[in-house]
Amino acid sequence: MLHGVDVSAYQTDFDTDDVDFVFVKATEGRTYVNPRLKNQVKRARDADCIVGFYHFLWPGHAKEQAAHFVEGAPDKPGDLLAVDWEETGEGTRASSADKDRFIREVKRLKPRHRVLLYCNRSFWRTHDTSSYAGDGLWIADYGTAGEPRVEAGWRIHQYTDHPLDKNVADFRSRDAMRAWAEG
Repeated sequence: MLHGVDVSAYQTDFDTDDVDFVFVKATEGRTYVNPRLKNQVKRARDADCIVGFYHFLWPGHAKEQAAHFVEGAPDKPGDLLAVDWEETGEGTRASSADKDRFIREVKRLKPRHRVLLYCNRSFWRTHDTSSYAGDGLWIADYGTAGEPRVEAGWRIHQYTDHPLDKNVADFRSRDAMRAWAEG
């Protein structure tokens, strides 16, 4: 298993020691861009980590949000892309159909990049109606690293949010994950 973290503008600093990959929040909705994106990406790249970007999905306007995401996320071959599908701060959520449209549109706009779905176990079990996760499922289920409680194949498992979001990826080496990311 490889070890990684995911960060947003709230993490002004994060450690890259013993970290193989870093996902950075790039965008949200149709207008927000992470103001710390550039520095967070530089920190991850300087540590030779595999880099991924995620977009926090709001209800509706999935294609417009996908366009905003691909415009806001840096574009380097081998970077991973993901949609963060969960409840918004307003207590709403994008539909399963919105999630599917977003993933498909990002894949259309960025056909040379892997696109993953991030969601928690509850969303996967109770809100998902298609089981569509693009190129892979990134599941949040807090407990033992590498043992999410889902009946689905997964690529990345977020197993804790303390002191920040920590993940493991089901790859035997960084080279194997890089090769998969480069498709």
